[in-house]
Amino acid sequence: MAGDGRADDIDPADQWVLNPQTGDYELRLSPSAGQPTPTGVPGPRRARRAATPQQQSGARPQGTRSPERPGGRGGGEQVPGQRRRRAPQPEAAGGRRRPKGKKKSTGKRILAWTGGSVAFVIVAVGVGGYLYYQHLNDNITSVSDDGAGTGGFSKDRAINILLIGTDKRSGEGNKGYGDEGSVGHADTTLLLHVSKDRSNATALSIPRDMITDIPDCPTKQDDGSTKVIPGSQNVRFNESLGQSERTPSCVMRTVTQITGIKLDHFMVADFNAVKTLSSAVDGVDVCLAKDIDDPKSHLKLPAGEHSIEGEEALAFVRTRHSVGSGGDLSRIQLQQQFLSSLMRKLKSNDTLTNPKKMISLAEAGTKALTVDSKIADIMKLRDLGMELGKLDMKNLTFVTTPVDDNPAEKVKATVVLNQAKADELFSMMREDVSLTEVKKQEKKEKAAVAARLKGPRAAAGDVRVDVYNGSARNGAAQETLTWLQTTEGVTKSTQLGNASQQAKTTVEYGPGQADQARKLADLMGLPAAALKPGKGEKNAQGLPAVVLTLGADFKGAGVPIKAPSKAPDGIQKVEADKTVCAK
Repeated sequence: MAGDGRADDIDPADQWVLNPQTGDYELRLSPSAGQPTPTGVPGPRRARRAATPQQQSGARPQGTRSPERPGGRGGGEQVPGQRRRRAPQPEAAGGRRRPKGKKKSTGKRILAWTGGSVAFVIVAVGVGGYLYYQHLNDNITSVSDDGAGTGGFSKDRAINILLIGTDKRSGEGNKGYGDEGSVGHADTTLLLHVSKDRSNATALSIPRDMITDIPDCPTKQDDGSTKVIPGSQNVRFNESLGQSERTPSCVMRTVTQITGIKLDHFMVADFNAVKTLSSAVDGVDVCLAKDIDDPKSHLKLPAGEHSIEGEEALAFVRTRHSVGSGGDLSRIQLQQQFLSSLMRKLKSNDTLTNPKKMISLAEAGTKALTVDSKIADIMKLRDLGMELGKLDMKNLTFVTTPVDDNPAEKVKATVVLNQAKADELFSMMREDVSLTEVKKQEKKEKAAVAARLKGPRAAAGDVRVDVYNGSARNGAAQETLTWLQTTEGVTKSTQLGNASQQAKTTVEYGPGQADQARKLADLMGLPAAALKPGKGEKNAQGLPAVVLTLGADFKGAGVPIKAPSKAPDGIQKVEADKTVCAK
């Protein structure tokens, strides 16, 4: 018998059966494995037939739906280290006709289900969601986000996920890497930002040795109480996890403080994640421009192309002394190349159409990850994976946070943020500006928005504007009014106090005021999307006025709000769809 109670000779890929009540093809394990066959669903032996293309690919026929989610979860939010358990799966609902219409290709249906390849393991979890999700749910370990996140991703806004690789030397097979008694650090950290329209994404690597401030971190304890772990100043970024009992939620707070980006979720992986995931896809292809023999990471490979997995894959992502400058920044670039190749492998037809590989990935992904409790559920992970699956990988760029050597050190061991370049990069991410040329047809509505900035501008002295503060920043409207009048010559301006809080700064204007709105957008450094045609309003004198409402993106009077259109010069980046040989 196999370890999960199934006979060794039973192939899970052969156990797809048709549920006559729903019209769904579903994976049904043998009753001997403790999986009762629902009423009206034939067992695998009775239902087995020639595999359809959908069965071979692991997809259900067009028009079917996934199993219904079990009822209430109960128990409230998870405390650190506690695992979630799911209620048993209910019986399938009544029959449902398949809608008519054009069928999507098998590849596209699979790609939608396996969309989390962008986050390098959500793919496995997402596909596993409709296979045997009760079993996979039991694999997932979750930890509270302690209120550090947004409360969960949404389909109508950008998605931001924190991926944390810890160097904690615990678990089977993780001994012998040095520092075995360590509680672990945030050894490898990536912020994955996926744009609102899912057209592009940026994976930002944050160097572990970057000097930063760690904020106070309210952290839920095992007894349900909350303990505030004091912050630290001028310490390595990697101390935001593990040290002083800090949990992943503290890494979230630290990253938000650095970038200004509020995060939706986190995922934490240890050494086993690299080993098991690389083996689940039968190896990851890498390229070396020179021989590497690194006794510290145990990597020994000649120059050229290789397929690596397991211990060898782990050694590859850990090595740094034999590549580049021998420091952590060189290792980050190597890790970005590895992840890019892993994603390409995950999205390849060889993986997507192989049920055995998908099941292996589901097992490996759910066992290797610790996630925040907001997504400690296979169905929620599947939903997240489907959103991420809308992204074309050629529009994903890995980039490293701009840093400089620490000027306070004679022997260079740490780095400090290059604030000017970092501000530009973080602004681009917040505003969904792609670091690659997004190769897609521009939609008509986007062209119409861009056209709002095209046309004549009024003179500054002819712009009549009412300024409101919706930024939640005290005094922002008066600060802007003073700057407009004294610095920019917009003398026909008035500030009218607070408005409802909003995320983005906007300029609303009525008929005949477009030239004034364009001039104001130029002065404020606003994008075309900030201009909102409408009825406008009349000021205290009864004259028509443009309405400027400051949003949470307001950084100060005279500071442009619009993000740069291109990345700063000299930043380290890797495009996910390209193969690069490590030097």
